[in-house]
Amino acid sequence: MEQTITAKLQILVKPSDKQILCDTMKAYSDACNYVSDYIYKTHNLSRYRVQKDTYYQVREIYGLRSQMAVSCVRTVIAKYKTILENQKEWIKPVFRLPQLDLVWNRDYSLNNKNDIFSVNTLNGRIKVSFFKNGFEQYFADSCKFGTAKLVNKHGMFFLHIPVTYEISELDRSEVSNVVGIDRGIRFLATTYDSKGKSTFYDGNVIKQKRAHYKALRKQLQQVGTPSSRKRIRSIGQRENRWIQDVNHCISKALVENNPDGTLFVIEDLTGIRSVTENVKVKDRYVSVSWSYYDLEQKLSYKALKHHQLVEKVNPAYTSQTCPKCGHIEKANRDKKIHLFCCKNCGYKSNDDRIGAMNLHRMGIELLVPDAVAAE
Repeated sequence: MEQTITAKLQILVKPSDKQILCDTMKAYSDACNYVSDYIYKTHNLSRYRVQKDTYYQVREIYGLRSQMAVSCVRTVIAKYKTILENQKEWIKPVFRLPQLDLVWNRDYSLNNKNDIFSVNTLNGRIKVSFFKNGFEQYFADSCKFGTAKLVNKHGMFFLHIPVTYEISELDRSEVSNVVGIDRGIRFLATTYDSKGKSTFYDGNVIKQKRAHYKALRKQLQQVGTPSSRKRIRSIGQRENRWIQDVNHCISKALVENNPDGTLFVIEDLTGIRSVTENVKVKDRYVSVSWSYYDLEQKLSYKALKHHQLVEKVNPAYTSQTCPKCGHIEKANRDKKIHLFCCKNCGYKSNDDRIGAMNLHRMGIELLVPDAVAAE
C-alpha cells in the first residue's frame, strides 16, 4: 500500500532572492482572493468554468505564471469544498497570509546530485539548497513528490512537500502483540499489552498549561483591541503547535516501545464533540477540545512505518465492563477517585487502565479465529 507524509524542509534562500519569493507568494494569495470573490458571487465550483472565467485575469493582474494560475483555482475550490463539508454553508475564505502552491516537476524540481531545488517565481526560476532534517529516506527514487506549499515563518522559508511511498501493511495473521490504548484527560494515553504491562502518559501538566492558555485568551478578549485580537490568534497558533508536538511525542513513544507486529486498539471517537450536551459548560473546553484525532492520525502513519497496525473499535462500555468477569454496570466506575470496582467479582483497578484492558481484549477478539497473540 501507499503512505503519504509531509516533509517540512527549511530552504536556504539567497538574500537577493528573498524579496522575489515574498512578491510571488503575495501575488499568489491576492490571486486566490480574486478567485474566491468570483466563486462566492457565482457559487460555481466547476474547475473548468472557474478557470475559464478567471485564468487570464489573474495572469494579467497578478503576473502569475501559467501553472500558478491553474493551481490558484484548485487551491480556492478545495478550500470552498472543505468549508461546505464542515460548515454546510457558503462562507468566503480569505487568504491573508502569503503562500504559494508548487506543482512537482512544473513549479519545482530537485537535483539529487547537488541537493538543490529549482523553484518557480514571478521572475523565473531560482535555485535553493535545504536541510534534510532526517528526511533522507524520502528522497529515494521510489518516493513520489506531490504539490508542495511554500511557507514563510519569521523570515525563514519552508517547503511542505507531500511524499508518497510504498509500504507493506501488517496482516492480522502476523500480529504477535496487542496493545489497548485508552485516551483521556488525566492520562492522555493508558496502555495494556499482551504481557499484562500498563503504561500511563500523564496529562496533568498538559491540563495545567491549557488552563493557562484559556485564562490568557479570556483576559485578551476582555481588552478587545486590535492588538489583543492579534495576540489571541498568535496564542492559538502556538497552542496548536504545542498540541501537535505532544501528540507526536506520545505516538512516537508508543510505536518505538512496542515491537514489529503490534496491533494497537483504540476507541472510535468519531462524533466525540457531540457529547458536549452532557458536559457542564465550564468543563467542555477540557473535556472535548484535546486533539484526539491528531494523535490517532500520527499513531496510524507511524505504526505503518514500523510494520504495526491500528484498529478502531466501538467505545461503548469500555470503562464500565469488568475485564475479568465481563460484568457491565455504570456503578462499577467511580470517576471522582478514578477507581474501577466490579460489583460482581470485586476486581479493582485504575479506571483508565480498565479501559485499556477492555480494548486489549477487543483486539484479541478481532484476531479470532486466527489469533496468534495470547493473553
